[in-house]
Amino acid sequence: MSKHAPLLLALAATLALGLASPDADAQRRARAPAKPQGPTACGDFDAYANRAWFAAHPVPATGAVSALGLLQARVLEQQRELLSTAMDAPQNDIQRLLGDFWASGLDEAAVEADGASPITPLLDRINGIKRARDIPPAVAALHQVGIPVLFNFSADLDLADLDRHIGYFAQGGTGLPDPAYYTREDADARALLGLYNGYVRSILALTGTAEADLAAESQMVIDLETRIARASRPVASLRDPRQNYALVPTEGLGKTYKRLQLTEFLAAQGVKDNSVSIANPELFATLDALVGSLKPAQWKTYLRFHVGDAMAPWLSSGFRDAAFAFRGRVLRGESEHPAREQLVLQAINHAAGQMVAREYVARYLPAATRSRAEAVADEVRGALLRAVEGAPWMDDATRAEAVAKLGTLGIEIGAPAREIDYSVQPMGRGSFGGNMLIASTWHHREEMRRIGRGNAQRRWPVRPQDPALAYDAAHNRLLVSAAVLQPPVLDMALDGAAHYGAFGALVAHELGHAVDARGRHVDARGEIRDWWTPGTAAAWSDRLGALAAQYGSYDYPGLAGRKLDASLTGGENAADVAAVEIAWDAFGQAMPEVGEDGRKAFFNAWAGIWAEQVSPATAELRAGIAPQAPGKWRINGPLSNLPAFGETWGCKAGNAMVRKDGERAAIWR
Repeated sequence: MSKHAPLLLALAATLALGLASPDADAQRRARAPAKPQGPTACGDFDAYANRAWFAAHPVPATGAVSALGLLQARVLEQQRELLSTAMDAPQNDIQRLLGDFWASGLDEAAVEADGASPITPLLDRINGIKRARDIPPAVAALHQVGIPVLFNFSADLDLADLDRHIGYFAQGGTGLPDPAYYTREDADARALLGLYNGYVRSILALTGTAEADLAAESQMVIDLETRIARASRPVASLRDPRQNYALVPTEGLGKTYKRLQLTEFLAAQGVKDNSVSIANPELFATLDALVGSLKPAQWKTYLRFHVGDAMAPWLSSGFRDAAFAFRGRVLRGESEHPAREQLVLQAINHAAGQMVAREYVARYLPAATRSRAEAVADEVRGALLRAVEGAPWMDDATRAEAVAKLGTLGIEIGAPAREIDYSVQPMGRGSFGGNMLIASTWHHREEMRRIGRGNAQRRWPVRPQDPALAYDAAHNRLLVSAAVLQPPVLDMALDGAAHYGAFGALVAHELGHAVDARGRHVDARGEIRDWWTPGTAAAWSDRLGALAAQYGSYDYPGLAGRKLDASLTGGENAADVAAVEIAWDAFGQAMPEVGEDGRKAFFNAWAGIWAEQVSPATAELRAGIAPQAPGKWRINGPLSNLPAFGETWGCKAGNAMVRKDGERAAIWR
């Protein structure tokens, strides 16, 4: 049959209707099969609200596509546009720096011609090592340009005073991600170590080792790293920040670790604080001993490899191919090199991210959008305060602390308010690797400037040019990046009701963490302690139990016979339910006269941010590890518990989107 036959038949039927008698027409309708009904709001709101989106975005063969993923892709395109504009027509010194950086990275022919030239000065410094006392200054110099060797040193929060940063001396200096890989005797670990040895050989060859010496020198690197690994702690033990925290005075470091010259190391980094954290003094005692016991030749080989390893992605193809063969294919499971633009954008964000942030905010965050976001977020905070004051599961002592915490909660929109010194050596367009070192040196300098100063809250753990909306428990504040303030999160072209259903609900989701089980461990004064009473904790567990029963009954989309693991997603399920409860209250207070269309717009906006299509393989992977429910249940699960949803859409008892009164789960209702 012709592919046009159904259309011709339909046209013929339409013409026939005009000629048929009423009786014949009735008989025809009686005989006609019922048309298949599409999704309804009361049956499956995800399928109903996102039907057009699903039609435009079919299930991919691999991976996933989502509304928030498309936002991320748009943000990356905005960053590329920003850098291209800065390259062609810079309007200020920072744009000129970024434009030169971008141009140098995109010029693949120049990168190839540059070869190992960008790291030659670093290699010359290393090759100049003659005695043990020359090793620590070389280590300090590499840290200064953003290449941490032997150990890690970084700025992070002082757990005893969350308003300041301190310097953390921590384990590092090994090329494999887990110290156990060096000492395990199983076949998998031995095979991985063998592949790593091959990678070390490749980088050493590129940095000057003669072919005849490669086997011996690569083993020197493995030997030194194995010694470091044996003195290191298991990775699992480092996940608790308290295991990485142990303040010691800086005054005595030079005597305790004389060969490492840690006093001089801190001076080279520009750090003048009176204390640092060294949580594993045994490791640093071992490193101190190694400086004096191993021959300078072994140290030179080790340092030379780590310079080549750190810089390999930004150098010529020999370096890039070697790094990708091991770190890309073996460690990360990647099948192909990232595109050139992607690689360069990643490099610039890594080394000069604060410069990109400054220009991104100026270009892509209009004042009206910022103002609207501030207003909605403030109204949501007010709604959460009302909810806390009336929460039946909080006793008076817990409620008082929660109210106090919300009273000091901050909301920061767009970018952090932080003083940054943008002075940096001019880059030019001749050497991408050289520019990477210039930018990394600047980035390291700015990181070190945070140590010992009472301005920890001025730093964000997220970048303004990345889509992010997060509650920062350490400083009791909501962080809303400039990049997230666009569709589908905040669409200024839509009616205000949608702003509450999408952006407002996401704000409510995150602010709820200030006073829920996640926020219970930091009080209103910023002290780390559990301020919930046992009674409140028990009542919270009861509510989570009701949610677990609900979500545990849901089929996992795309996986036949698989149910959602509600124990894995429990905390985020609770935050999603709280999100629509709080955002709906804020919406009602802000727009009390809104009609039915506005109320529907609220719910459509909530559905729009979680739209997604996931391949079976990705669904299988997520089902076992993802702490959030699939998009379908992030939409339908919370709304089915909210009476206002059924009332807005005219749903009836027995509809899938209306839970029975005794089965409705609630967080703040």
